[in-house]
Parts: sequence; structure tokens; C-alpha cells
Amino acid sequence: MYKKFIIQLFLLNMLVGICWFSIKEAQLMLYAATPAFQLELEGRTEDETPKADYFLGMQKKAASGQRVVGYSVMEKEYKYQLADEDYEALLKIVQAEAGNQDEEGKMLVAGVVLNRVDSPRFPNSVLKVVKQQKDGVYQFSPVANGTYERIKVTQETINAVERVLKGEDISQGALYFAARKYADPEKMQWFDASLTRLFSHGGHEFYTN
Repeated sequence: MYKKFIIQLFLLNMLVGICWFSIKEAQLMLYAATPAFQLELEGRTEDETPKADYFLGMQKKAASGQRVVGYSVMEKEYKYQLADEDYEALLKIVQAEAGNQDEEGKMLVAGVVLNRVDSPRFPNSVLKVVKQQKDGVYQFSPVANGTYERIKVTQETINAVERVLKGEDISQGALYFAARKYADPEKMQWFDASLTRLFSHGGHEFYTN
């Protein structure tokens, strides 16, 4: 009698064990199929995520170490994929050059910078374009006078840059711009003599070769 009871108990324990392992295996498979950024945020709200994980309101890295963005940003694919340092440089130069202009004025400056990145005549990254020097002179005056380093980027500038990165191009291929009112007269003479004027917007005149 006892022998039969022990055999039944043993079989019951084996059945429970098999069920437990099956459940764990299913949980592991579900975990493995979960995107990295979802695993990173699972179980906590955005407010509970360390601020160091965020750059300009977007989470920078997932559990895998890759940069990720929220679903609202992912709704439209990006035409340009920038490294963090290039993205920051683009925001800062747009703010410094067009901070007092409307969103289109900011988009135009961003467009010129990205047109230069795409052109073989200029460096192949945003940061290099922004910091470029010719004959010891910076191409962008805010970099030369230090405004670029001190500027505080606004949400409107972020919105304008995001629109350009997603493919909205209103620059007409412009590679240069200048504010004639504040520019050096000799520089503007070179612009007028050597470049093709395209249009003006918000105090800036835009040119191409």
C-alpha cells in the first residue's frame, strides 16, 4: 500500500515539475522576443528612468546599448540618421544662426548644413561642417564668436530640425547663406560675384555655386 502511494506521489511530482519547466520556457521565449527598448522601460514610467538616459527628451540607449526613440518619433522614417554629436551640433548651429526666426527660417539653415554634408565640396559630417575653417576662418560666425557653445536650444528649433531630418527640404539646394545687414561687405561682394542667389527668408539670403 505504501509502495503504491510513494509511486503515485513521485509521478505527481514529475507532472508538476514538467508543467513548471514548460511555463518557464514559455516566459523565456516571450522575453527573448520583446524589443530591447521595451525591456529597458518595462516596469517603470518615463519619470522613473534615470535622466542620464535621455537626450533632448528622447531616450538614447536601450538595454542592447543601441540608440532608440519613442513610437511618436518612429511614425515617420528619417532621411538622415545622425550620431548624437552631429545631431547636437545641428541643433546648436540652427539655434545660433536662426534662433530669432520662424520655423521655416530654422529649417533653411538646417537644410544648408545637410546640403553641405551631402556635397563632395564640404566635410562629410554635420560636426565637421559646423566646425570647418577656411584659411583659418570658421565658416559659421557663431562658432567663431563662441555663441555656438553657449546657446540654449529651444523646442521650436528641435521641431524644425526634426522636420528636415525626416525629409522636408525647402532649401532649393542652397549651400550658403548670409545676413547682408550684419555681414562683412567684402564677404557679401564675394557672395554676389561668385555665387548664384536663390532667395531670401527672415533676413538671410541663400546661395548656391
